[in-house]
Amino acid sequence: MQTQKLSALQLELLNVYSFQPKEEDLLAIKTLLAKYFSGKLQKNIQKAIKKRNITEEDLDRWLNE
Repeated sequence: MQTQKLSALQLELLNVYSFQPKEEDLLAIKTLLAKYFSGKLQKNIQKAIKKRNITEEDLDRWLNE
């Protein structure tokens, strides 16, 4: 069985959780992470749309296929 090393993010989160934060703090952290990764995804999508000259009409057509 191969051992997997933890990423820097995973190690940092383990440090946060080791302090036993309150439930409201955990929810705030989850929300913060979700917003961060959502923003990155949106930026990458916008780059791809611009790079490939995808139009609103293309997107609408794909949604209705």
